[in-house]
Amino acid sequence: MESFSLILAIVVVTALAFDFTNGFHDTANAMATTISTGALKPKVAVAMSAVLNLVGAFLSVEVANTISKGLVDETGIRPEVIFAALVGAILWNLLTWLVGLPSSSSHALMGGLIGAAIASAGVGAVHGDVLVTKVLLPAIAAPLVAGIAAMLGARLTYRLGRKADGKAAAKGYRTGQIASAGLVSLAHGTNDAQKTMGIITLALVAGGSLAPDSDPPLWVILSAGIAIALGTYLGGWRIIRTMGKGLTDLQPQQGFAAQTSAATVILASSHLGFSLSTTHSVSGAVMGAGLGRKGGVVRWSTATRMFVAWGLTLPAAALVAAIAEWVCGLGDWGTALVAVFLIVSSAAIWKISRREVVDHTNVIDTDEPEQSGVVTQAMAAVTPPPAGVTEEPSAAVAAASESKAPSATTTV
Repeated sequence: MESFSLILAIVVVTALAFDFTNGFHDTANAMATTISTGALKPKVAVAMSAVLNLVGAFLSVEVANTISKGLVDETGIRPEVIFAALVGAILWNLLTWLVGLPSSSSHALMGGLIGAAIASAGVGAVHGDVLVTKVLLPAIAAPLVAGIAAMLGARLTYRLGRKADGKAAAKGYRTGQIASAGLVSLAHGTNDAQKTMGIITLALVAGGSLAPDSDPPLWVILSAGIAIALGTYLGGWRIIRTMGKGLTDLQPQQGFAAQTSAATVILASSHLGFSLSTTHSVSGAVMGAGLGRKGGVVRWSTATRMFVAWGLTLPAAALVAAIAEWVCGLGDWGTALVAVFLIVSSAAIWKISRREVVDHTNVIDTDEPEQSGVVTQAMAAVTPPPAGVTEEPSAAVAAASESKAPSATTTV
């Protein structure tokens, strides 16, 4: 290492702060369904996820290389540009965490980097082909693939377990959920921790401390893994509540199908170097699994809010990062001003969050579920029930049958 300037040190610390927010923002990806179905207690779930996030950080560097070598032109990128990118990403992560929306930390980082790079060096600083093939296309394809796979997987699990005792099957699938949740955590560490590795590596190259085209040094891999693990252990309880109960109601069979499908998509994408959004993948899988059971409900009002957040993530983070880069370009005092703004804004968001505390003691407490929307009712009406399984009667059927003797039902 030739030199390590003050601005470079600030960038590294800020990158690890982003990695920390990524950890608690995305804990829900691995553990929301496991917690909501009772397979694991909340604190045990996040502890397990934290350890496996750390392990996953050491499995690959392909995604890190996509960011440090592929997305933007590393020649001409100054450390201040990367600092501005991280400011945009952190603020978006905190805002969406405050309102409990599972938006993409990955896309917040990508948007911040793109906005800051364009503000500093123009549109030519962004490699459009890499942006399209390894960021935008996976963003669209991942939730669709994971959702379809989870829906088919949920139907298959019900079919295979149609002759099994209901309680025994539920217990078995809860055990399977623990394994599949561990796989998602491992995949999350493999994919998301690498993004911070890539950002720090890019900063080291920009600051002259590392040769161009270098892989992340060991200390970068270790520090990024520890930061995301600590954030994961803190637990993003607000987003866990949304993913576990606010989006749909999952039974153990559905939770197992959702997590297995999402983990497969994430691991495959990490191997190919795609900067995938684990949030998009898991959210798509949860919705697919919700529709995989006869009478399953997806709360489309929550899903719509989530889709809007997904669409705003890249441009919102890019805009904040571009403004931050412009201020940083005014000199050292500009960089200091941006740093103070980030600290004050983060503290204000945290203080607002204390007005309504969500933690491991109340994460699975929810209000009355909303009525299923038109789309859900239409899909439920045409979806045949799994063979041998009798579902809970809908509200309309129950109301029409009040005058009849109640019949026994089996809830799976």
